[in-house]
Amino acid sequence: MHEVLQRLDLSSWKGWKHSLGIAVEFAEELGISQETITNFATQFGNYLNNNVPAEVSENKAIKELWDVASPEEQKSIASCMVKLAKKNA
Repeated sequence: MHEVLQRLDLSSWKGWKHSLGIAVEFAEELGISQETITNFATQFGNYLNNNVPAEVSENKAIKELWDVASPEEQKSIASCMVKLAKKNA
């Protein structure tokens, strides 16, 4: 997980969406299912929520949503983030 985090651009919202989109496209090219990608994104969301400072205002908003969401809602947030990332790759 740490290696994946190192490859993501966390300095801006635009950079985050773009770098995450590239990672999602790569996973799809490897034949990883959408469900598996979403499950990983949910686990990754938990990791980011606990380890990445919310200095970018959009990251702070997502962190606040993540903190109040149920596990099922977190999975929905992760699924939406995957879709958003793919759009911005």
